[in-house]
Amino acid sequence: QVQPVESGGGLVESGGSLRLSCRASGNIFSTNAMGWYRQAPGKQRELVARIVIGGSTDYADSVKGRFTISRDSAANTAYLQMNSLKPEDTATYYCCVIGLTPRGLSDYWGQGTQVTVSS
Repeated sequence: QVQPVESGGGLVESGGSLRLSCRASGNIFSTNAMGWYRQAPGKQRELVARIVIGGSTDYADSVKGRFTISRDSAANTAYLQMNSLKPEDTATYYCCVIGLTPRGLSDYWGQGTQVTVSS
């Protein structure tokens, strides 16, 4: 069983910064991709950023230039550095790991961490 564990959420003022971490624990051979999604109340879950095994990254237009995703492959850990935060970034942020295990390739989701940006 693979379990992504997120940390680093909290309350911050508009313009502030937060750094989220996601560590995938369990019997995992490799993490082919790691990504951050978010869901605000009454809205659909949306992709924020993702990074694949080769290091390529992809960002939502709304966070480009403000957020940076990175990873430590050896530690199966991904980070999301969030700068210049806005109230509209308020949401629950979920880590998703696409990992290779003895059962094959599958996606695994974390429990989520709350990010609240005050105006």
